[in-house]
Amino acid sequence: MANGLFVFVLAVSFILLLRWSFKTLPGEGWQIVAAVPIYREVSGSWGGVNLTYYGLFMASAYVIAGAILFVLLGTIMVPLTGIFAIVLTILLICIPASRFMARFVEKKLYTFTIGGASFVGIVIAPGAIWLTNVTLGERLDYHISLIPSLAAFAISYSFGEVIGRLACISFGCCYGKPLSQSHPILRRIFDKYCFTFLGKTKKIAYESGLDGVKVIPIQAITSILYLITGMVGMLLFLKSHYPTAFILTMVVTQAWRSLSEMFRADYRGGGRISVYQVMAIISIAYSLGIWYFSPSVSVTPTDVTVGLVSLWNPSIIFFFLLLWFAIFLHTGRSTVTGSTLTFHVHRNRV
Repeated sequence: MANGLFVFVLAVSFILLLRWSFKTLPGEGWQIVAAVPIYREVSGSWGGVNLTYYGLFMASAYVIAGAILFVLLGTIMVPLTGIFAIVLTILLICIPASRFMARFVEKKLYTFTIGGASFVGIVIAPGAIWLTNVTLGERLDYHISLIPSLAAFAISYSFGEVIGRLACISFGCCYGKPLSQSHPILRRIFDKYCFTFLGKTKKIAYESGLDGVKVIPIQAITSILYLITGMVGMLLFLKSHYPTAFILTMVVTQAWRSLSEMFRADYRGGGRISVYQVMAIISIAYSLGIWYFSPSVSVTPTDVTVGLVSLWNPSIIFFFLLLWFAIFLHTGRSTVTGSTLTFHVHRNRV
């Protein structure tokens, strides 16, 4: 009962958020959260740094994915020390990788790539679990099972991507092809459900000049598909079908990551098949190999309330607050847009 109720409430919350986001975030007023004055110019105005909704949504995506991960791992009795060790190991590598992989693939210094960072996370996750087992696990006498833990990571990643795509909508990146250049069937399907981005500072405008143009809502499609995948994977996980939850979630998310680039218009590197598509295909093969060669796992009853209760812990709450601010400052400080600010006094109020 508790498991089903938890999934239902989570689904409703995400659906309401997505409905609002798809209607609102392509607008011009939903890119910059605030502009902070940094230096005074000769003219007397101030040059500022823009803080973006991209950073706000990305920080929220990390925290929501992390919270779901803690809940799922808590249901299979993974100790908090083990969860923290694995999560911190992956974060310390994947967060810098989001910018490094963008430099490597797209040859751009001032951008991020979630696709590249997620690929790195997928590759190192089994090693992070193994390292935790042979260090803290041996010292504190516990062993973290590989496939159930990877299933939890895959499901939380899927939910994190749902929010991550909203970040892309707000900034106007990872955008779809114009409907005018798409197949007639796609034009008929998406004519009423397309995105039209507004604002000259959105990436779709300064990179491709497609502001005000109807484009395929590829970010919305990804969010919806990943939400459904995450929900199904979570139901399977809570019924102790760990291998099925792991493989289903990984295959669907990575197959779509590769396929979806056929409908995107943003620059993804040179060549007909992008490096990101190759990474996604490798991720599927890698996951299937881990599943095939891993020993069978024991089936234990799960109760989501155990995982939820584990979240009510000062150390976890502080960790997520710190994580949110760190990610927001890392991804939310825009390096491709700037601002000029002036200040004045309302004389009639003095």
